[in-house]
Amino acid sequence: MASDPKIHLFEEVEKHRKTKDCWLIISGKVYDVTPFMDDHPGGDEVLLAATGKDATNDFEDVGHSDSAREIMEKYYIGEIDASTIPLKRTYIPPQQAPYNPDKTPEFVIKILQFLVPLLILGLAFAVRYFTKKD
Repeated sequence: MASDPKIHLFEEVEKHRKTKDCWLIISGKVYDVTPFMDDHPGGDEVLLAATGKDATNDFEDVGHSDSAREIMEKYYIGEIDASTIPLKRTYIPPQQAPYNPDKTPEFVIKILQFLVPLLILGLAFAVRYFTKKD
């Protein structure tokens, strides 16, 4: 590791999102993993999916070995300026349509349009079966 690491802005790191130019942010450090793309056991898709964000959780969730952590040191190129990382997006669930009693009859009518013919058909078969003379 260099004694005076280069500080990278998130906007700069975010530009490196291709197979031939791939940088990752893990634990506040920036890694140029481009040479490792073909050798990564999970494939290059895994690395590409971790670009453009802080990939620390992705990295830790997999449970990388100590040797994997040693390997990544040779790809270290500097630190990330934490103040430039965008805040995490919070999930806002889609708004559920409020209950509208005016729409209920429409739904009931559609079901009845399907069920009534089936009931009539079933009744016709029942009448035919029970009134049939041998």
